[in-house]
Amino acid sequence: MKRIKKILLFPRIIYISIAIVISSFFLSNSYTNATEISRIEFIGGATLPQKLTFQNTEIGGLSGITYDAKKNLYYAISDDRGQKAPARFYTLKIDLSKGSLKNGDVVPVGVTTLLNKDNQPFPADETDTEGIALTNKDNVFISSEGDVKKLINPFIQEFSLANGKLLTTLPIPNKFLPDKNRKQGIRNNLAFESLSITPDNQRLFTATENALIQDGAEAKPKLGSYCRILQYNLLTKLPEKEFLYKTEPVAEIFNLGGRFASGLPDLLALDNQGNFLSIERSFTGLGFAVSLFQVSLAGADEIQKIDSLLAVDFQKIKPVKKKLLLDLRTLSVLFNKLDILLDNIEGLTLGPSLPDGQRSLILISDNNFNSLQRQQILAFKLKIESPTIRLLRRLIPIFRR
Repeated sequence: MKRIKKILLFPRIIYISIAIVISSFFLSNSYTNATEISRIEFIGGATLPQKLTFQNTEIGGLSGITYDAKKNLYYAISDDRGQKAPARFYTLKIDLSKGSLKNGDVVPVGVTTLLNKDNQPFPADETDTEGIALTNKDNVFISSEGDVKKLINPFIQEFSLANGKLLTTLPIPNKFLPDKNRKQGIRNNLAFESLSITPDNQRLFTATENALIQDGAEAKPKLGSYCRILQYNLLTKLPEKEFLYKTEPVAEIFNLGGRFASGLPDLLALDNQGNFLSIERSFTGLGFAVSLFQVSLAGADEIQKIDSLLAVDFQKIKPVKKKLLLDLRTLSVLFNKLDILLDNIEGLTLGPSLPDGQRSLILISDNNFNSLQRQQILAFKLKIESPTIRLLRRLIPIFRR
């Protein structure tokens, strides 16, 4: 009897092995299968004290964050335009060792001043640094939105993690650059806020927070905006693809006096196959609306050769796919956290594995050096499933029959 069972089991093992090989081949050669977030759970938050300083520098404007797994440290970029101190990023320790986050678990341990091509700190008002992404060479790429009013171009540059020295400047396609006639390019404060590098360190992604001038309108109530995701090849250091991303309309709740802002402040690459997390944030006039999406490039049209969406029938262009994972306004209901008051969430990064083996996700807010706002850090637990794991989950019950 035991021998019969072994004989019956043998072909099942072969089938499963073949399935793994075949699935692995297709998964590594296409954007058609997504890494999936099957569960997300809030595990706490922390708020940095008002007017907190480190090495005589006020900590604030934290707009992007990236995680260094080798050192278990985080690097957070400040969008201070040089009014408080020259362009810089902070090094933070975030203690998730107990599987949760609370006040006191986030501690600044370093500050690094960025140096320009002349090996000097950037002059005031020359940068608006918003995004940060760590490489596997102990360097960081940083994005700046520039200043449209002063015709200061945005940039994406690589800096030494150790001393802030400028190493590389990536070329920005002309369609993104502002011109004096205000007929093309980025909008002021709505440019390259996001920055992310794929796990294999082959590609870097950024995106405009709202549409380019020649691509359509800014986000408004009942109207989303058409952003561009820009993909760079880090081997050639050149831009190679662009994709269309449509934001949600500005949240209308408590939208007083027509004051609003909305957009795409950050992207996070989950894998090498074009799957991301994204944040969309609206200022509603009396509070913030923040949503977390899962994004896939699968099936999206490549638009690098289109200089203006308004010059083509862009309604026929297939944008990236989006799936809402969490509306953060529901945190108080879903997780029974009545004390959560959302602030200006702008950055996100994956953190370490938690004690139960699940992956952590960190979100961070920009207080704009405003005493009415907070520097808020929120932590989540993610259940991340690869396409191979999902396939095996479907196959194993079949082979058990």
